Amino acid sequence: EVQLVESGGGMVHAGGSLRLSCVASGFDFRTHDMSWVRQAPGKGPEWVASINTINTAKYYADSVKGRFTISRNNANNTISLQMSSLSPEDTGLYYCAKGHGPSVARNRASWGRGTQVTVSS
Repeated sequence: EVQLVESGGGMVHAGGSLRLSCVASGFDFRTHDMSWVRQAPGKGPEWVASINTINTAKYYADSVKGRFTISRNNANNTISLQMSSLSPEDTGLYYCAKGHGPSVARNRASWGRGTQVTVSS
């Protein structure tokens, strides 16, 4: 059974930073691109970032480019999302997702349960 367990969410002030983590199990993690997706209150899911299997190619939504960094550790089946210069517009549930690119935002079955990020102004 595929399991994706996110952690690291919380409440921060605008301009602050958070680091999200996700532990994957139940599939061969090393052979899958991975992504982060978020969903703000009252809005649809938004793809945030993706990373390839060997940590050499990273892709970001324009809304987070330059502020967020995705990474992975294949030795312990984890991916991370380092978030800085956070703004209230970054508030939402953040999901770890199996797969690559904006299409993962349309496949809820590939997500974990999510971790809440709240940014106050």
